Amino acid sequence: MKKKIKSALISVYHKSGLDEIIKKLNDLGITIYSTGGTYAFIQSLHVEAKTVESLTDYPSILGGRVKTLHPKVFGGILGRRDVQEDMDQFKNYGIPEIDLVIVDLYPFEQTVAMTDTEQEIIEKIDIGGISLIRAAAKNFKDVIIVPSEDQYADLLKLLNESNGFSTLEDRKRFAAAAFNVSSHYDTAIFHYFSKDNDTSAFKVSLKSGEILRYGENPHQMGVFYGNLSKIFQQLHGKAISYNNLGDLDAAVNLIRDFDEPTVAILKHNNACGLASRNSLIEAWKDALAGDPVSAFGGVIITNQTVDAVTAGEINKLFFEIILAPAYDKKALEILESKKNRIILQKNAYDLPGRQFRSLLNGVVAQDADQKTETAEDLKVVTKKAPSEYEISDLVFANKIVKHTKSNAIVLVKNKQLCGSGVGQTSRVDALKQAIAKAGEFGFDLNGAVMASDAFFPFADSVEIANQAGIKAVIQPGGSIRDQDSIDFCNDHEMAMVFTGTRHFKH
Repeated sequence: MKKKIKSALISVYHKSGLDEIIKKLNDLGITIYSTGGTYAFIQSLHVEAKTVESLTDYPSILGGRVKTLHPKVFGGILGRRDVQEDMDQFKNYGIPEIDLVIVDLYPFEQTVAMTDTEQEIIEKIDIGGISLIRAAAKNFKDVIIVPSEDQYADLLKLLNESNGFSTLEDRKRFAAAAFNVSSHYDTAIFHYFSKDNDTSAFKVSLKSGEILRYGENPHQMGVFYGNLSKIFQQLHGKAISYNNLGDLDAAVNLIRDFDEPTVAILKHNNACGLASRNSLIEAWKDALAGDPVSAFGGVIITNQTVDAVTAGEINKLFFEIILAPAYDKKALEILESKKNRIILQKNAYDLPGRQFRSLLNGVVAQDADQKTETAEDLKVVTKKAPSEYEISDLVFANKIVKHTKSNAIVLVKNKQLCGSGVGQTSRVDALKQAIAKAGEFGFDLNGAVMASDAFFPFADSVEIANQAGIKAVIQPGGSIRDQDSIDFCNDHEMAMVFTGTRHFKH
């Protein structure tokens, strides 16, 4: 059913883009009620409006905390036009029908991000605005609610196209947007108050969603909820897919553990090539050498600006995505030669410290694995201590294995990934896979180091590593049979260090 807008209540914090709406409401002869700064803004446009105070006979009180909380305001919004008793009360108490509510909320999240001053934050908890939004949305049968500046354009389009009328479908659509805004706002406030308190509640609110081409497979629907523009800018290429997002998440988490010029190539969330060198071109060549077969169709990430020379070499490979902090102009031109290739520029952004995923009929949450061991964290448990050169490679390998799907083994030599065993059901199988990979691509493992994401339950892994020429090992330790592995290393002049930290990744 179409309804004509005859009166509107406007009380907003954000006024950008509001002027065109006000002028259109005025052109349509719609009565406008307003408060404080919004009323002054309307007056500046030479548009007639009535103050809410003239309706309620109450001024704004308590430092502006109470302005619209009054029966004449909320009655005008909540009154059911098809209920005669409500209409009789409108008449008896002099309550005007309010058909359109334009209101937004104090910037609570922005205030939390800018200050630690509790009182300033508390004052940005909106009371009147959130109440008006809920009231108008509840009575969508009769009222249109515009809950934020994000809906200004939609309202203006409606006013222009329908000449001041709205359908039930229109009003319900705006109501859905309103409850999205209000629930997100309440969730943000909950997180502020619960950050220092133990709570069993799990609440996440992400207002925007982007429909993906499909999910993990073409027969699955996929949606990403969040704001990717905080993480990176897309400079070129096709739309990012569900599987791309998984690789990008793994890549961004991986690269932040490396300070030297580093290139990593990922496939199915795992590094198949990675190297740190003095120059980007050297890092690229050695990363690619780690597994040039798996690199095909992969995701490339670096912590350096991509130059034209390196871009020319990278361009020889078919890959899906490249992510870097910056690109030289010529490098970008080279990489853009493929129409669908996704080119991303990473922003300076810290990833959230909490992670969650759906399991069974619920959600599990945990702290992100942000522990990265340094040389100072290593405990030598064998008679032979690793050399300074080996320590550097052990720390390097441990960073990679931390970001590799369990069970995981990583083999490294001279800060280059030589082979990895990924996602295996036994640690021995992971090691055999890593050795086979290294051999396939011509790596000499004599002098290489081995990293494991978890302890060795038996000595078999260090026995196999020794046969391959590996003489230094890093692992968390913690097995009841640790001594078996230690004894083997001592008998074969191998060095082994414990970190004390397991890095399972599933």
